[in-house]
Amino acid sequence: MFKLKTKSSAKKRFKLTSNGLIRRKHAFKNHILTKKSIHRKRRLTCFSIVRKSDEKNIKRQLLIG
Repeated sequence: MFKLKTKSSAKKRFKLTSNGLIRRKHAFKNHILTKKSIHRKRRLTCFSIVRKSDEKNIKRQLLIG
């Protein structure tokens, strides 16, 4: 049986916490930052936790239990 590979896109975008939760970055923080307010940009720098509805798909892509 061959080894299963993780999705490269998911590997780059998601990290696991010690509790087993999945962390993700916010969108809209890459370019065209001049028109966005400082408060909005600062809020987007923080990591957030993936929702329960998306968790199953991401775990399947990362090959986690």
